[in-house]
Amino acid sequence: MDQAATTGVRPLVLVLCTGNAARSVMAGVMLEAEGAAVRVITAGTHVVENQPMSRRTRDALTALGLDASGHRSRQLHDADLDDADLVIAMAAEHVRFVRRRHPRASDRTATLSWLARHLPGGPVPLAARVGRLDLTDVDPSIQGDVDDPAGGDEATYTACATQLTGLVAELAARLA
Repeated sequence: MDQAATTGVRPLVLVLCTGNAARSVMAGVMLEAEGAAVRVITAGTHVVENQPMSRRTRDALTALGLDASGHRSRQLHDADLDDADLVIAMAAEHVRFVRRRHPRASDRTATLSWLARHLPGGPVPLAARVGRLDLTDVDPSIQGDVDDPAGGDEATYTACATQLTGLVAELAARLA
């Protein structure tokens, strides 16, 4: 039996992108808003620490009725990966980063696009469901990316938020 089942602590999900200023922020807030029975943290692979999300990220979230105004960017740390039951990457490059720099978390890391299609739902604890996926053997290049809106205009951020809304809703249903 896993720790969540015995202690009542909800499983920890880490949402990962590059700068922790757009995609992971939006996906993390959306996942929390979906009411999934998980704890959510976000981080980035290459972060300038303690920065607010971009203005366009904030505007895209506000248009959806969501708020992450307290967000500050944070670099991915070993402890985040040690504690996470699932690492949700925004793109193949993030899966590869984890495999290269933190191989012990490879079996718990996949892209949001892939997880939204393949994570089994049901009453089995999340860690066990993730373990059955053999994620270390899934080629990151076929998992599907959420394109980084950085440097794009308002429409680019809105399109990213729209894509994330659908993927997060699919994944949240599987996390329930």
